[in-house]
Amino acid sequence: MTALHMRGVVLPEGEERDLWIVNGRIRTQPVPGAETIVDGGFLLPGLVDAHCHVGLATEDLDGAAEQAVTDRDAGTLLLRDCGAPLDTSPLQERLDLPRIVRAGKHIARPKRYIPHLADELDDPRSLPEAVAEQAAAGDGWVKLVGDFIDRDLGELAPLWPDDVLAEAIKVAHDAGARVTAHVFGSTALPGLIEAGIDCIEHGTGLTDDTIAAMVEHGTALVPTLINIETFPGIAAGASKYPRYAGQMLDLYGRVRRTVGAAIEAGIPVYAGTDAGGGIAHGRIVDEVIALHETGMTTEQALGAASWDARGWLGWSGIQESSAADIIAYDTDPRADLRALRDPKRTVLRGRVIH
Repeated sequence: MTALHMRGVVLPEGEERDLWIVNGRIRTQPVPGAETIVDGGFLLPGLVDAHCHVGLATEDLDGAAEQAVTDRDAGTLLLRDCGAPLDTSPLQERLDLPRIVRAGKHIARPKRYIPHLADELDDPRSLPEAVAEQAAAGDGWVKLVGDFIDRDLGELAPLWPDDVLAEAIKVAHDAGARVTAHVFGSTALPGLIEAGIDCIEHGTGLTDDTIAAMVEHGTALVPTLINIETFPGIAAGASKYPRYAGQMLDLYGRVRRTVGAAIEAGIPVYAGTDAGGGIAHGRIVDEVIALHETGMTTEQALGAASWDARGWLGWSGIQESSAADIIAYDTDPRADLRALRDPKRTVLRGRVIH
Protein backbone atom coordinates (compact mmCIF):
# COMPACT_ATOMS: atom_id res chain seq x y z
CA MET A 1 0.00 0.00 0.00
CA THR A 2 1.28 3.47 -0.90
CA ALA A 3 2.16 5.65 2.08
CA LEU A 4 0.07 8.82 2.41
CA HIS A 5 1.02 12.28 3.64
CA MET A 6 -1.23 14.92 5.22
CA ARG A 7 -0.36 18.40 6.43
CA GLY A 8 -2.68 20.67 8.38
CA VAL A 9 -3.62 22.10 11.76
CA VAL A 10 -4.17 19.05 13.97
CA LEU A 11 -7.00 19.27 16.49
CA PRO A 12 -7.38 19.53 19.40
CA GLU A 13 -3.77 20.74 19.84
CA GLY A 14 -4.15 23.42 17.17
CA GLU A 15 -0.62 23.02 15.78
CA GLU A 16 0.23 22.64 12.11
CA ARG A 17 1.92 19.26 11.59
CA ASP A 18 2.85 16.70 8.99
CA LEU A 19 1.44 13.20 9.27
CA TRP A 20 2.23 10.05 7.35
CA ILE A 21 0.00 7.00 7.07
CA VAL A 22 1.36 3.49 6.55
CA ASN A 23 -0.61 0.25 6.88
CA GLY A 24 -3.56 2.01 8.47
CA ARG A 25 -1.48 3.72 11.18
CA ILE A 26 -0.32 7.29 11.75
CA ARG A 27 3.37 8.08 11.75
CA THR A 28 4.86 11.39 12.79
CA GLN A 29 8.24 10.88 11.13
CA PRO A 30 8.76 11.31 7.36
CA VAL A 31 8.10 8.36 5.07
CA PRO A 32 9.93 8.65 1.74
CA GLY A 33 7.77 8.54 -1.37
CA ALA A 34 4.49 9.21 0.42
CA GLU A 35 1.64 10.62 -1.67
CA THR A 36 0.38 13.98 -0.39
CA ILE A 37 -3.41 13.93 -0.15
CA VAL A 38 -3.96 17.02 2.04
CA ASP A 39 -1.80 20.13 2.19
CA GLY A 40 -3.38 22.76 4.41
CA GLY A 41 -6.57 23.15 6.40
CA PHE A 42 -7.58 21.37 9.58
CA LEU A 43 -7.25 17.70 10.57
CA LEU A 44 -9.74 16.21 13.01
CA PRO A 45 -9.88 12.71 14.52
CA GLY A 46 -12.82 10.88 12.94
CA LEU A 47 -16.20 11.81 14.35
CA VAL A 48 -18.08 9.53 16.75
CA ASP A 49 -21.79 8.83 17.07
CA ALA A 50 -21.91 7.56 20.64
CA HIS A 51 -25.54 6.45 20.43
CA CYS A 52 -26.90 5.01 17.23
CA HIS A 53 -28.57 1.83 15.98
CA VAL A 54 -27.11 0.17 12.90
CA GLY A 55 -29.56 -2.54 11.91
CA LEU A 56 -32.86 -0.99 13.03
CA ALA A 57 -35.53 -0.23 10.42
CA THR A 58 -33.95 -2.78 8.09
CA GLU A 59 -34.20 -6.54 7.80
CA ASP A 60 -30.76 -7.44 6.50
CA LEU A 61 -27.08 -6.59 6.55
CA ASP A 62 -27.25 -4.77 3.21
CA GLY A 63 -29.66 -2.26 4.71
CA ALA A 64 -27.53 -1.94 7.83
CA ALA A 65 -24.46 -1.30 5.66
CA GLU A 66 -26.29 1.49 3.85
CA GLN A 67 -27.01 3.10 7.21
CA ALA A 68 -23.34 2.87 8.16
CA VAL A 69 -22.29 4.41 4.82
CA THR A 70 -24.62 7.35 5.46
CA ASP A 71 -22.94 7.92 8.82
CA ARG A 72 -19.48 7.55 7.29
CA ASP A 73 -20.23 10.11 4.59
CA ALA A 74 -21.19 12.59 7.31
CA GLY A 75 -17.73 12.14 8.85
CA THR A 76 -18.69 9.59 11.51
CA LEU A 77 -15.95 6.98 11.54
CA LEU A 78 -16.71 5.34 14.89
CA LEU A 79 -20.19 4.20 15.96
CA ARG A 80 -21.33 2.97 19.36
CA ASP A 81 -24.32 0.85 18.43
CA CYS A 82 -26.68 0.96 21.42
CA GLY A 83 -28.73 -2.11 20.65
CA ALA A 84 -30.18 -3.83 17.60
CA PRO A 85 -31.96 -7.15 17.01
CA LEU A 86 -29.80 -7.81 13.95
CA ASP A 87 -26.29 -9.23 14.45
CA THR A 88 -24.18 -6.67 12.61
CA SER A 89 -20.80 -8.15 13.56
CA PRO A 90 -20.06 -9.10 9.90
CA LEU A 91 -20.02 -5.39 9.07
CA GLN A 92 -16.99 -4.99 11.29
CA GLU A 93 -14.94 -6.82 8.67
CA ARG A 94 -15.68 -4.25 5.96
CA LEU A 95 -12.86 -1.76 5.49
CA ASP A 96 -15.15 0.81 3.86
CA LEU A 97 -17.49 1.10 6.86
CA PRO A 98 -17.06 2.95 10.15
CA ARG A 99 -15.77 1.04 13.13
CA ILE A 100 -18.73 -0.29 15.11
CA VAL A 101 -18.74 -0.93 18.86
CA ARG A 102 -21.80 -3.13 19.44
CA ALA A 103 -23.98 -3.59 22.52
CA GLY A 104 -25.95 -6.63 21.33
CA LYS A 105 -29.71 -6.53 21.97
CA HIS A 106 -31.55 -4.22 24.35
CA ILE A 107 -32.71 -5.92 27.54
CA ALA A 108 -36.27 -5.05 28.60
CA ARG A 109 -39.48 -6.46 30.08
CA PRO A 110 -42.52 -7.64 28.11
CA LYS A 111 -44.62 -4.74 26.82
CA ARG A 112 -42.13 -2.28 28.30
CA TYR A 113 -40.26 -1.26 25.17
CA ILE A 114 -40.65 -1.04 21.40
CA PRO A 115 -41.95 -4.42 20.17
CA HIS A 116 -39.54 -6.96 18.65
CA LEU A 117 -36.36 -5.02 19.46
CA ALA A 118 -35.30 -6.32 22.86
CA ASP A 119 -34.54 -9.48 24.76
CA GLU A 120 -37.70 -9.42 26.93
CA LEU A 121 -37.44 -10.97 30.39
CA ASP A 122 -40.58 -12.31 32.04
CA ASP A 123 -38.80 -12.45 35.40
CA PRO A 124 -36.87 -9.25 36.24
CA ARG A 125 -34.60 -11.28 38.51
CA SER A 126 -33.16 -13.04 35.47
CA LEU A 127 -31.49 -9.76 34.47
CA PRO A 128 -27.96 -10.83 35.59
CA GLU A 129 -28.09 -13.88 33.32
CA ALA A 130 -29.34 -11.81 30.38
CA VAL A 131 -26.60 -9.25 30.97
CA ALA A 132 -23.98 -11.99 30.94
CA GLU A 133 -25.35 -13.23 27.60
CA GLN A 134 -25.35 -9.80 25.97
CA ALA A 135 -21.93 -8.95 27.39
CA ALA A 136 -20.60 -12.03 25.59
CA ALA A 137 -22.45 -11.10 22.38
CA GLY A 138 -21.38 -7.44 22.22
CA ASP A 139 -18.16 -5.46 22.09
CA GLY A 140 -17.84 -4.38 25.69
CA TRP A 141 -21.24 -2.73 26.16
CA VAL A 142 -24.64 -3.89 27.42
CA LYS A 143 -27.81 -1.85 26.85
CA LEU A 144 -30.66 -1.87 29.38
CA VAL A 145 -34.05 -0.26 29.09
CA GLY A 146 -34.10 1.59 32.40
CA ASP A 147 -37.58 3.06 32.17
CA PHE A 148 -40.53 3.09 29.80
CA ILE A 149 -44.25 3.64 29.97
CA ASP A 150 -46.03 1.31 32.38
CA ARG A 151 -49.50 1.14 30.87
CA ASP A 152 -51.04 -0.01 34.15
CA LEU A 153 -49.74 3.12 35.84
CA GLY A 154 -50.09 5.31 32.77
CA GLU A 155 -46.67 6.88 33.22
CA LEU A 156 -42.93 6.32 32.97
CA ALA A 157 -41.66 3.82 35.51
CA PRO A 158 -38.50 1.77 36.21
CA LEU A 159 -38.21 -1.79 34.87
CA TRP A 160 -35.79 -3.31 37.40
CA PRO A 161 -35.44 -3.62 41.20
CA ASP A 162 -32.41 -1.81 42.57
CA ASP A 163 -30.81 -4.93 44.06
CA VAL A 164 -31.11 -6.78 40.74
CA LEU A 165 -29.52 -3.85 38.92
CA ALA A 166 -26.55 -3.88 41.27
CA GLU A 167 -26.02 -7.61 40.72
CA ALA A 168 -26.44 -7.35 36.93
CA ILE A 169 -24.05 -4.45 36.54
CA LYS A 170 -21.46 -6.29 38.63
CA VAL A 171 -21.84 -9.28 36.30
CA ALA A 172 -21.14 -7.02 33.32
CA HIS A 173 -18.15 -5.39 34.97
CA ASP A 174 -16.71 -8.76 35.95
CA ALA A 175 -16.99 -9.74 32.27
CA GLY A 176 -15.13 -6.60 31.20
CA ALA A 177 -18.23 -4.87 29.80
CA ARG A 178 -19.78 -1.52 30.54
CA VAL A 179 -23.51 -0.93 30.96
CA THR A 180 -25.71 1.86 29.69
CA ALA A 181 -29.45 2.46 29.96
CA HIS A 182 -32.25 4.17 28.13
CA VAL A 183 -33.82 6.55 30.69
CA PHE A 184 -36.33 9.33 30.02
CA GLY A 185 -37.83 10.00 33.46
CA SER A 186 -36.50 10.63 36.97
CA THR A 187 -37.50 7.66 39.09
CA ALA A 188 -35.21 5.04 37.53
CA LEU A 189 -32.08 7.16 37.75
CA PRO A 190 -31.08 6.84 41.44
CA GLY A 191 -31.12 3.03 41.36
CA LEU A 192 -29.14 2.85 38.11
CA ILE A 193 -26.52 5.34 39.23
CA GLU A 194 -26.08 3.80 42.68
CA ALA A 195 -25.77 0.36 41.07
CA GLY A 196 -22.70 1.61 39.20
CA ILE A 197 -24.03 2.04 35.69
CA ASP A 198 -21.45 3.50 33.33
CA CYS A 199 -23.65 5.70 31.15
CA ILE A 200 -27.13 7.16 30.92
CA GLU A 201 -28.76 7.59 27.52
CA HIS A 202 -31.10 10.59 27.05
CA GLY A 203 -31.21 11.59 30.75
CA THR A 204 -34.05 14.06 30.32
CA GLY A 205 -35.25 13.41 33.87
CA LEU A 206 -32.01 14.36 35.60
CA THR A 207 -32.35 16.44 38.76
CA ASP A 208 -29.83 18.31 40.87
CA ASP A 209 -29.50 15.23 43.10
CA THR A 210 -28.96 12.72 40.29
CA ILE A 211 -26.58 15.06 38.50
CA ALA A 212 -24.53 15.22 41.71
CA ALA A 213 -24.69 11.42 41.98
CA MET A 214 -23.45 11.02 38.40
CA VAL A 215 -20.54 13.35 39.13
CA GLU A 216 -19.69 11.33 42.26
CA HIS A 217 -19.83 8.00 40.40
CA GLY A 218 -18.19 9.21 37.18
CA THR A 219 -21.26 8.27 35.14
CA ALA A 220 -21.31 9.51 31.54
CA LEU A 221 -24.27 11.02 29.69
CA VAL A 222 -25.25 10.80 26.03
CA PRO A 223 -28.26 13.14 25.80
CA THR A 224 -29.29 12.56 22.15
CA LEU A 225 -30.68 16.08 21.92
CA ILE A 226 -31.97 15.79 18.38
CA ASN A 227 -33.93 12.69 19.41
CA ILE A 228 -35.64 14.63 22.19
CA GLU A 229 -37.24 16.76 19.49
CA THR A 230 -39.55 13.77 18.91
CA PHE A 231 -41.11 14.04 22.39
CA PRO A 232 -44.02 16.33 21.42
CA GLY A 233 -45.01 13.86 18.71
CA ILE A 234 -44.81 10.97 21.18
CA ALA A 235 -47.02 12.91 23.59
CA ALA A 236 -49.52 13.69 20.85
CA GLY A 237 -49.87 9.99 20.10
CA ALA A 238 -50.38 9.03 23.74
CA SER A 239 -53.80 10.54 24.42
CA LYS A 240 -54.87 7.32 26.23
CA TYR A 241 -52.18 8.03 28.83
CA PRO A 242 -52.46 11.71 29.80
CA ARG A 243 -49.94 11.47 32.67
CA TYR A 244 -47.36 9.94 30.37
CA ALA A 245 -48.04 12.52 27.67
CA GLY A 246 -47.64 15.28 30.26
CA GLN A 247 -44.36 13.79 31.44
CA MET A 248 -42.97 13.73 27.90
CA LEU A 249 -43.94 17.35 27.28
CA ASP A 250 -42.44 18.45 30.59
CA LEU A 251 -39.18 16.61 29.90
CA TYR A 252 -39.03 18.15 26.43
CA GLY A 253 -39.67 21.65 27.75
CA ARG A 254 -36.74 21.57 30.16
CA VAL A 255 -34.23 19.37 28.35
CA ARG A 256 -31.83 22.17 27.43
CA ARG A 257 -31.72 23.38 31.04
CA THR A 258 -31.29 19.82 32.29
CA VAL A 259 -28.42 18.94 29.95
CA GLY A 260 -26.88 22.37 30.42
CA ALA A 261 -26.77 21.73 34.17
CA ALA A 262 -25.12 18.34 33.57
CA ILE A 263 -22.48 19.96 31.36
CA GLU A 264 -21.84 22.70 33.91
CA ALA A 265 -21.50 20.12 36.69
CA GLY A 266 -18.71 18.37 34.79
CA ILE A 267 -20.46 15.14 33.82
CA PRO A 268 -18.69 13.57 30.81
CA VAL A 269 -21.12 14.24 27.95
CA TYR A 270 -20.79 12.68 24.49
CA ALA A 271 -22.55 13.23 21.19
CA GLY A 272 -25.08 10.63 20.06
CA THR A 273 -27.94 10.99 17.62
CA ASP A 274 -30.09 7.89 18.30
CA ALA A 275 -29.97 7.30 14.53
CA GLY A 276 -32.15 4.37 13.59
CA GLY A 277 -34.48 4.96 16.52
CA GLY A 278 -36.71 7.35 14.61
CA ILE A 279 -33.80 9.63 13.67
CA ALA A 280 -32.13 9.52 10.27
CA HIS A 281 -28.53 8.38 10.04
CA GLY A 282 -25.87 10.94 9.15
CA ARG A 283 -26.96 13.71 11.55
CA ILE A 284 -24.00 13.87 13.93
CA VAL A 285 -23.28 17.51 13.03
CA ASP A 286 -26.80 18.48 14.13
CA GLU A 287 -26.11 16.90 17.51
CA VAL A 288 -22.76 18.68 17.86
CA ILE A 289 -24.43 22.02 17.15
CA ALA A 290 -27.21 21.21 19.64
CA LEU A 291 -24.64 20.45 22.37
CA HIS A 292 -22.97 23.79 21.68
CA GLU A 293 -26.31 25.58 21.90
CA THR A 294 -26.98 23.81 25.21
CA GLY A 295 -23.86 25.04 26.95
CA MET A 296 -20.71 23.45 25.54
CA THR A 297 -17.96 25.56 24.04
CA THR A 298 -17.21 24.77 20.41
CA GLU A 299 -14.11 22.82 21.45
CA GLN A 300 -16.07 20.86 24.06
CA ALA A 301 -18.75 20.02 21.50
CA LEU A 302 -16.11 18.92 19.00
CA GLY A 303 -14.42 16.79 21.65
CA ALA A 304 -17.76 15.22 22.58
CA ALA A 305 -18.01 13.95 19.00
CA SER A 306 -14.33 13.39 18.29
CA TRP A 307 -11.24 13.07 20.48
CA ASP A 308 -12.97 12.81 23.88
CA ALA A 309 -15.56 10.33 22.61
CA ARG A 310 -12.88 8.27 20.88
CA GLY A 311 -10.88 8.05 24.10
CA TRP A 312 -14.00 7.04 26.04
CA LEU A 313 -14.58 4.18 23.61
CA GLY A 314 -10.96 3.04 23.67
CA TRP A 315 -9.65 4.73 20.51
CA SER A 316 -7.01 7.43 20.33
CA GLY A 317 -6.94 10.65 18.35
CA ILE A 318 -4.18 11.82 16.01
CA GLN A 319 -0.85 10.66 17.39
CA GLU A 320 1.99 8.27 16.68
CA SER A 321 0.77 4.73 15.90
CA SER A 322 -2.91 5.67 16.23
CA ALA A 323 -5.44 4.23 13.83
CA ALA A 324 -5.57 6.50 10.79
CA ASP A 325 -9.16 7.75 10.98
CA ILE A 326 -8.88 11.40 10.00
CA ILE A 327 -11.12 14.03 8.44
CA ALA A 328 -9.69 17.11 6.73
CA TYR A 329 -11.55 20.43 6.47
CA ASP A 330 -10.72 23.64 4.65
CA THR A 331 -12.40 25.73 7.38
CA ASP A 332 -11.64 25.65 11.11
CA PRO A 333 -14.60 23.87 12.79
CA ARG A 334 -13.68 25.55 16.08
CA ALA A 335 -14.68 28.86 14.49
CA ASP A 336 -17.88 27.54 12.92
CA LEU A 337 -19.22 24.06 13.69
CA ARG A 338 -21.11 24.09 10.41
CA ALA A 339 -17.74 23.47 8.72
CA LEU A 340 -18.19 19.85 9.80
CA ARG A 341 -20.80 19.49 7.07
CA ASP A 342 -18.17 19.90 4.36
CA PRO A 343 -15.24 17.48 4.81
CA LYS A 344 -12.53 17.91 2.19
CA ARG A 345 -10.99 14.47 2.63
CA THR A 346 -11.89 11.42 4.72
CA VAL A 347 -9.36 8.76 5.65
CA LEU A 348 -10.73 5.62 7.28
CA ARG A 349 -8.45 2.77 8.41
CA GLY A 350 -5.67 4.49 6.45
CA ARG A 351 -7.63 4.43 3.18
CA VAL A 352 -8.95 7.47 1.33
CA ILE A 353 -12.76 7.34 1.28
CA HIS A 354 -13.46 10.81 -0.11
